[in-house]
Amino acid sequence: MKTHAFRLSPGQDLKRELVAFAQRAKIRAGVVLTCVGSLKTTVLRYANRSETATRDGHFEIVSLVGTLAHDGAHLHLCATDGDGTAFGGHLADGCVIYTTAEVVVGELDGWVFAREPDAATGFRELVVRPRVDEVGSRGG
Repeated sequence: MKTHAFRLSPGQDLKRELVAFAQRAKIRAGVVLTCVGSLKTTVLRYANRSETATRDGHFEIVSLVGTLAHDGAHLHLCATDGDGTAFGGHLADGCVIYTTAEVVVGELDGWVFAREPDAATGFRELVVRPRVDEVGSRGG
């Protein structure tokens, strides 16, 4: 596994920056290993809801997990407010960094992640395939 570590700065959008990083780095199968930092806006989709919920304030990122690929991401965030109350859900565009986000992403050798329509769920779901290098053998 190859690892990438970077820091996001105040005002940047957490999800958009992660997706852009995966595209720039040509990551075929990525996982968020860790992320800590703070947000001034959170935008999450909670379980079994179609709409997103936005909160403004100051929040600590206590967990960010998920998968990254060239054609999308599936990320879940858990944050805490000033009282230490935790909340979390599906990360959406619009989560704005307050002071920092320290991110470590793992790139899985030998695999390719893709998002494809799934008839059973109605969503674009993760499909995992072995990576085949240019000469036809399995990479990694």
